[in-house]
Amino acid sequence: MTDERTGPEEGTGSTGGTSRTQARAATTRARGHDGARPRALTAAGAVDGVALAAMLAVVALGFGPAWGTDGYLLPALGGAGVGLIVAWVAAWQRWPVVLTALASVLAYFLLGGALALPGSTVAGVVPTPATWQELALGAVQGWKEFVTSVPPLSSFPELAVVPFLLMLLAGVLAGTIAWRASHAAWAVLPVVVALAGVALLGTILPAFPLVQGLVVAVVGLLWASWRAAESRMGANRLLSDASRSATRRLRAQRLRGGAAMLVLGGVAAVLVAPQISAGERTVLREIITPPLDLHQYTSPLVGFRSYTKELADTALFTVDGMPEGGRVRLATLDTYAGTVYDVSSGGEAGVFSRAGEVIDTVADGERVPVDVTVTGYSGVWLPDLGELAGIEFSGDRAEELSASTYYNGTSGTALVTAGLRPGDSYRLDAVVTPVPSEDSLASTPIVDTDLPDPRDVADAVPAKAQQFAADATEPFERLTNIRDALVATGVYSNGLENQPASRPGHSAARIDELLDKDEMVGDDEQFATALALMARSAGIPARVVMGFYPDEKTWTPGTPYVVTGADVHAWVEVPFEGHGWVPFDVIPDEDNKVEPLPRSRQVPKPPVLEAPESPEEPPRADAGDVEDDDNDEEDSEGVDWRAVAAVVVTVAIPLAILVLPLLLVLAYKARRRGRRRSAPVLVDRVSGGWREVLDVATDLGAGVPPAATRREGAVLLAERVPSGAAATTGLAHRADHVVFGAQTPTDDDVDRYWAEVDALVHEMQHAVPWRRRVAGRFSLRSVRGADAPPLRTVLLRGLAAGPRAVGRAAAAGVRSVRDRMARARRQKARAQQREDR
Repeated sequence: MTDERTGPEEGTGSTGGTSRTQARAATTRARGHDGARPRALTAAGAVDGVALAAMLAVVALGFGPAWGTDGYLLPALGGAGVGLIVAWVAAWQRWPVVLTALASVLAYFLLGGALALPGSTVAGVVPTPATWQELALGAVQGWKEFVTSVPPLSSFPELAVVPFLLMLLAGVLAGTIAWRASHAAWAVLPVVVALAGVALLGTILPAFPLVQGLVVAVVGLLWASWRAAESRMGANRLLSDASRSATRRLRAQRLRGGAAMLVLGGVAAVLVAPQISAGERTVLREIITPPLDLHQYTSPLVGFRSYTKELADTALFTVDGMPEGGRVRLATLDTYAGTVYDVSSGGEAGVFSRAGEVIDTVADGERVPVDVTVTGYSGVWLPDLGELAGIEFSGDRAEELSASTYYNGTSGTALVTAGLRPGDSYRLDAVVTPVPSEDSLASTPIVDTDLPDPRDVADAVPAKAQQFAADATEPFERLTNIRDALVATGVYSNGLENQPASRPGHSAARIDELLDKDEMVGDDEQFATALALMARSAGIPARVVMGFYPDEKTWTPGTPYVVTGADVHAWVEVPFEGHGWVPFDVIPDEDNKVEPLPRSRQVPKPPVLEAPESPEEPPRADAGDVEDDDNDEEDSEGVDWRAVAAVVVTVAIPLAILVLPLLLVLAYKARRRGRRRSAPVLVDRVSGGWREVLDVATDLGAGVPPAATRREGAVLLAERVPSGAAATTGLAHRADHVVFGAQTPTDDDVDRYWAEVDALVHEMQHAVPWRRRVAGRFSLRSVRGADAPPLRTVLLRGLAAGPRAVGRAAAAGVRSVRDRMARARRQKARAQQREDR
């Protein structure tokens, strides 16, 4: 009697159908193959796990530069290990996709505290409600905070959730595909995606690009090719048993080829890597601007006169540890819009990112700890020195201030959105660079930095810049000529009672008034603004800095520096190669006075200097928000692409990672159906149509035993799906007739057969509740076999297997120790007997 059973078409590499010869070969293979044993429990499965663990381990190293310490290793490697373990258990127990996803979520919340957030757990292991809350928030918001915080991220331990979650998902996906899918080589894809994700979340400086690229590329290619070869040889077990010698030679050849590939890849990587990695790479933290709206904070330069008039004798804060020649920076101002010199963010001006107790810096100079105690100052701009390597707050508001601190490493400006007030204190880890002499700067080129272009500049600025620069051609000489002309001809006045009248502000009208008069009267606010704008007009990058520095006559280096309002200053900074931004003061000489106009024969009376209008303080609240009408219209009509990118990264990446397993299942089933529908042999298309019916029924919970014939399977399906009994029986009989008959079907016959298959599948899906229908679309039961145990059985078996496994391991350990002790006693007894003889 002819055997009607057919082997598993997917494993043979065909598209789902079997001819008569293939059916006999598959039957022969099935007799000698134990298909009930999951691959995860085999030696080949162990090789899969080692390869995946090696690739995921080098991927995790990419978090190093962003984290700054080795503290990322536990959450990253722990996440990869947990992911692989979940995938291995799921493959061993043949869990469906839903149960595997549920196990991954449970592992994330149960083990995430110990591996990523030990500070929120009990004894560093037991999670608390606070741990679960941080894990839930970190899975959604952690991605944005990870790329908008200033490295090193070790200052923000709650961000360890990101490497833990990313590596856990990569481990689950890679392990599930490797141990359960027929095309296991696709397991390399989650590893590559994780490698790209780690690179995007990192810094512009890579970790170990040579090691990472070499291991992932070579190990991934070798393992994928080995798995493909093993699949082909396993599918043709009849040929393998008959020619084991040839199989061994093939494997040895592949091993030698893989070793050669490894050597050549290493040599090529060593030669090519320096050229490839010479430039900086693009990462998300360099593209996404943190969501900090600077327009809501008033430029501190607007209130310059309030320090000299109202707070001249008030102690603002005390600086302990300031080095000689140091300056306290309040804010760096690099954008001018005709009314206010303001702080900007983005581009060459740098971005404001969250800052913590440790901040990455490459500045050269003396690294000093500086303690600042606030006494009379209040505001959002944080006084600092040099370039910061860390900010640590103390006191009752330490946590609130730390969570709201932002720092721009390019401009050296720090901002606390919660606002400083008397009683606050903090420590700065500052890198203070000595100011070079002007003699050394004369031979040093000025760096061409792309700062925001000033707008609505006073009309007198370009002409005065050309006049003051004289015939100088070198940028440094032009800069010093303009500075010296302002210092020599200007008259310093804060508008106090004993000083010449001086109107506050630095708008275009005020700077025009300053430069148009023969005797320029003003203070640091006007002269620094004028010098910066004139330097920009001469093609020299310059910015204004507002801050404080002591009078050398009243402060002794090494003692605490008590800052008062009288110490406020504004200066100009210009970038020089090898020195960074160098300060230039533009304070007129004290000897410069307002002189009366000379007497004239035509005018016998001496001229009297007219008193200007009384100074008025510009509105403090609106100064930082002043924009011209054209810019307002552009802002209202334009699209903030940076905000859009931030939203996309925050929402799309976690969503894509969570949805990716379901999409992979749908893609696999669609590809399987397409291969069956378009098989090269028409007979295989008909056989594949019947397999499609069986797989859909299996995913819906009405599985058919693999050993059943088509007609037997049709009877079983008719019992479980009565509505499609006639169609099921007809399809089974027609498939048998085509596969075992003498005639070859035509394309029309195949199309009609698949049309009936689609109708039957649609009928079966709509005959069950919608929940089972949705679960069936994502079920992998048809992939791992219709005889897979139900979920309840799997859970009970898994719970019972744990204690039994522990008992067997303990018994084996006791037996091993007992056998070794008995063997030692026998050896000792034999040795004693030899001595007695």
